[in-house]
Amino acid sequence: MMSGPEDREAGGGPTAPSAPSSSLAGPAVATGGQGEAGGAEEAASLLGGRPHAEAGSDPDAPPKKRLRAAGTGPAGPEGAAGSVKLEERLYSVLCCTVCLDLPKASVYQCTNGHLMCAGCFIHLLADARLKEEQATCPNCRCEISKSLCCRNLAVEKAVSELPSECGFCMQQFPRSLLERHQKEECQDRVTQCKYKRIGCPWQGPYHELSVHEAECTHPTKTGNELMEILDEMDQTRKKEMQLYNSIFSLLSFEKIGYTEVQFRPYRTDDFITRLYYETPRLTVLNQTWVLKARVNDSERNPNLSCKRTLSFQLILKSKINSPMECSFLLLEGPYDDVKIHPVIYHFVFSNENNETDYMALPIVDSVECNKLLAAKNINLRLFIFQIQK
Repeated sequence: MMSGPEDREAGGGPTAPSAPSSSLAGPAVATGGQGEAGGAEEAASLLGGRPHAEAGSDPDAPPKKRLRAAGTGPAGPEGAAGSVKLEERLYSVLCCTVCLDLPKASVYQCTNGHLMCAGCFIHLLADARLKEEQATCPNCRCEISKSLCCRNLAVEKAVSELPSECGFCMQQFPRSLLERHQKEECQDRVTQCKYKRIGCPWQGPYHELSVHEAECTHPTKTGNELMEILDEMDQTRKKEMQLYNSIFSLLSFEKIGYTEVQFRPYRTDDFITRLYYETPRLTVLNQTWVLKARVNDSERNPNLSCKRTLSFQLILKSKINSPMECSFLLLEGPYDDVKIHPVIYHFVFSNENNETDYMALPIVDSVECNKLLAAKNINLRLFIFQIQK
């Protein structure tokens, strides 16, 4: 039965304000969330990446990206209802356009203002170097580089004040205070037994530490049992001491040379070109040398691998009258922040055998490798010690 004008006005006024909400709610139920699907497609096109459905099913996608793709994150369907908190709305505005997580350190922006966390920014530059392409912003496809992009200090400050969840107790803290809380204050943080030094393997929440230490059996072990544990620990310590003693021993040599080296990127002439690095000729110990480096031991598509390594070889270009036995090592240069573990290599150079094998550059992990690949050039310091007979 249709109501007349009198019935419609009986509630004390027109019902126009309530009509939009009912009309919006009705089709959303009837169409099975067509509005949400359209919003997901639009978000995917704005991000310039894969559709949300694909990102949600991708096991390699960052956790935050999978949550938001599945619609359970701050930008999911719950957010469409307008009931989300201000912090969650800011999360979707200030998050990295690549991993969709809040940046933990530096924040970079392209020339159009799209934000990228430092890790994703470096990864984009490294991937572009490996594919011999110009790196572009995932949102607007404008060119990005260390010279074209700048840090956004205002966003970095805003992100540091936003609340973040502690990974142990799940409570919310400002990001600027979260690190201290997780390291010193959280009662659920993972800690180790104080008898770890004599072999106790226990790890658990901090609030259980006192109970465990009161019941720990390691203090009551016999001397022979403790000696076996301490011997294993001594072996690890011994290797570290051997390295440092070797370096001090090399510093006492008569002929020592060092120089700053700059690896420059090149491409092979193969049908499928491969990236490699080479230094200009350099003079150390009155001899001419060249260093070469390659990515993932010249793997065909290193850009498809998450694990990335660099290996290098030292080449003697000069002609020598007699074999030349040398020790050498590469360390980080004075203007780079890459982390390299010192490793000493030995080789006997001659006119017939003037190239070393490729040896792994002892960088800490793939993140440090990406830093080197993203740079215009790789700057390191080479030390050569000539062994006198």
